[in-house]
Amino acid sequence: MARRLISSGSTFEKSIGYSRAVVDGDWVFVSGTTGFDYSNMTIQDDAVPQCEQALKNIAAALKQADSSFADVVRVHYLMTHASDFERCWPAMGKAFGDVRPACTMMVVGLADPRMKIEIEVTALLRKKTGRKAAPRKKKAKAVRRKK
Repeated sequence: MARRLISSGSTFEKSIGYSRAVVDGDWVFVSGTTGFDYSNMTIQDDAVPQCEQALKNIAAALKQADSSFADVVRVHYLMTHASDFERCWPAMGKAFGDVRPACTMMVVGLADPRMKIEIEVTALLRKKTGRKAAPRKKKAKAVRRKK
């Protein structure tokens, strides 16, 4: 499967030189995504609506990759204030509560002082019904040498 680049249309992608997401084989790597509404490049002041918007942005990138939150295996939450983390749990739980991916939260400084949260996810595409799985390689048998 060829590597595929996914864009959200954010001006950051072209300026900085990255993709919103990269599909490589069965893997989908979604870049750190903030709470900007990319349709008008605005961002709310509070961490909770930023978290909700970041998750909407991630959902859109995953959809372009023929994926969804159900395929997410790893999440990194980068937050500027630890005190905002618990307030974001309802939005996070709505997206990942049934999936329960591996997760890390770090308190960091972000590039723009308006940003309160950045979320990065990794997804593993599941085999679709009716799609044949790639053939498994057979393990080589160990050959014993006579002494």
